[in-house]
Amino acid sequence: MTSRRTVPPWQLAAPALFVMAWGGNHFTPLLHMYESLGHYSAVMADLFLGFYVVGLIPGLLLAGALSDRYGRKPLSVAGVLIGIAASILLGLGFTSGIMLSLGRLLAGLSVGVAMSVGTAWLKELSGPPFDRRAGRTAGARRPALTLTLGFGLGAGVAGGLAQWGPLPTLTPYLVHIVLSLLVLPWLARAPETVPHHRAHRPFWQDLAVPLAGHRRFLRLIAPSAPWVFGAAGIAYAIMPKLVEDRLGDFNLAYATLLTVVTLGTGALVQPQVARINRVTGGQALVAGMSVMLLGVLFSVITAIVRSPVLALLTAVVLGAAYGISIVAGLVEIQRISTPADLAGLTGVYYSLTYIGFLLPVVFAWLNSVADYTTLMSILMVVCLLCLILVTHESRRGSAPR
Repeated sequence: MTSRRTVPPWQLAAPALFVMAWGGNHFTPLLHMYESLGHYSAVMADLFLGFYVVGLIPGLLLAGALSDRYGRKPLSVAGVLIGIAASILLGLGFTSGIMLSLGRLLAGLSVGVAMSVGTAWLKELSGPPFDRRAGRTAGARRPALTLTLGFGLGAGVAGGLAQWGPLPTLTPYLVHIVLSLLVLPWLARAPETVPHHRAHRPFWQDLAVPLAGHRRFLRLIAPSAPWVFGAAGIAYAIMPKLVEDRLGDFNLAYATLLTVVTLGTGALVQPQVARINRVTGGQALVAGMSVMLLGVLFSVITAIVRSPVLALLTAVVLGAAYGISIVAGLVEIQRISTPADLAGLTGVYYSLTYIGFLLPVVFAWLNSVADYTTLMSILMVVCLLCLILVTHESRRGSAPR
């Protein structure tokens, strides 16, 4: 019993977030495999990303309210089990667009639980009485880093197995199922943070998130949020398409590399956000958006020259933008939230971040009327406008340091 007490409570809950994130992103680098071996069109492959977002949004918006009512742990257990069901469908449904779509929808639902409920849970476990030594930004940094590692390692392992391992359409999903089963005992030991005696209104009223109308949320957090996963979508869904004719038989390996590099860079940058806030006088979100603008500029140049090396460099820049922005955004969310609406507002925030993940689908549809250079150039103008808005609002009040 003594050894069990030595494990910090947040580390008992974190593996659940990790495997849910793993299950959300292990499909992404395999898109080329579904196009080449499964003969799915590029638009259909991108639609699989879209079904993921369809499942993600209710996971983000409903799971937070449910966890406020029933607790963080039961919802997290449900999220892990839903992720297992998603991998079963994806592993068995290679020839069925319906099974793949449903599997991606369930994967999105699982990740929605991780991002809304899991992020709130780790934030609560990163403060008194569960952790009295955590830094001021630990509640934002720990869940963001856990999710990023899950997204990155899931994609890296899945892509490697699909490129060089046996049964490429099945093995990546088996790995996720096994990992998910292994974390359930850890999850069972994690402490609950929602008081059982908490009084609740009718459930439909629990869904309301009044702080989503907060001025700082509307003018600072909301304009920057879609760029979080917009950066990821550009880096590992659009960049591989731009250079695929230069890669021969290594499209899958290259797409995996871009995914790992993007999220790996994000993971390395996230622990530095507190320092960036100190250096910039509380302007970490502005810094993240500035790096994002640079990344979109590199994307425009990549669309012109079609260089795999430049696409890789672009992924590094976009990964840094992702890493800074996601932690800086969560710090702002936790700054304006109360314990009663932390999960709900976190869910709203992540819902906005995932709007950016639809960029590859939108670009695939629009590519029939405009080339990627034009589309990226328009996107760069939009990014600049958002940066101006975020900079103006950020200067009205300093962020936590």
